Amino acid sequence: MKEETYFTIGEFSKKTGTTIRTLHYYDQIGLLKPKKNPRSGHRLYSAHDVLTLQKIVSLKFLGYSLEQIKELINETNFDLNLKETLQFQKEALEERKEHIEEVLKAIKRILTILEEEKEVDSNVLMSLIQSIQTEKEQRKWIEHYTSKEVAEKLFDQPEEVMISLDKEYIQLSQETKRLAGRPVDDPEVEALVEKYMKTILEFIGKELISAIGNLDEAEIKTIENKLASPFTQEEEEWLQQVMEHYAMKAGLLQDENIDRL
Repeated sequence: MKEETYFTIGEFSKKTGTTIRTLHYYDQIGLLKPKKNPRSGHRLYSAHDVLTLQKIVSLKFLGYSLEQIKELINETNFDLNLKETLQFQKEALEERKEHIEEVLKAIKRILTILEEEKEVDSNVLMSLIQSIQTEKEQRKWIEHYTSKEVAEKLFDQPEEVMISLDKEYIQLSQETKRLAGRPVDDPEVEALVEKYMKTILEFIGKELISAIGNLDEAEIKTIENKLASPFTQEEEEWLQQVMEHYAMKAGLLQDENIDRL
């Protein structure tokens, strides 16, 4: 009988393209345990270990964790159990793919803003990122309280339109921070509110404003808690006073929707 050939860890590393550090770790967690030279204690890998490592690499490629691989590694045949785990893997990877695509889209939007604006207040930028992150949740909320058509109008916009809206949000928020604390009847403040209201009306429309007006305080609070504000408490309080002044001047004081925007 032909004597089995063994490889040192260095030889095995070169043969399989796996780093020595990784092989040490696999040995440590019991995933790939080579024989030990009885005299020196050095690791010795066999041709069978090559096949085992191929299984590990293949299952890792399919997205299995090392803990999952430990449970599968000694199977000589795969059956419907593997099919079931593969289905779970497929669903998990599809979710991860969707998440990665959303993150890449968000990064692209933010990069465009930073390139054009040069500098953005950190609180404003973080609130925008959270808004982008929760767009799916916002969409569900809008569909629930208004209609699918309203949600599509808001979120199914071309990328350049969404970036334009992002820039509008950044500019209005930074301008609000710059003017915060000034008298409510300051011309610049009144011009800012006018622009803010015009943007709101153009973007979300009367149907959504009406839906917001029909919400109770608990529902409003829930939505506010999910959306990060770029403003400090003092800025929020000032902005509320500014909006009330605008509503009174425009004869809209009876319209509760204004206070909730």
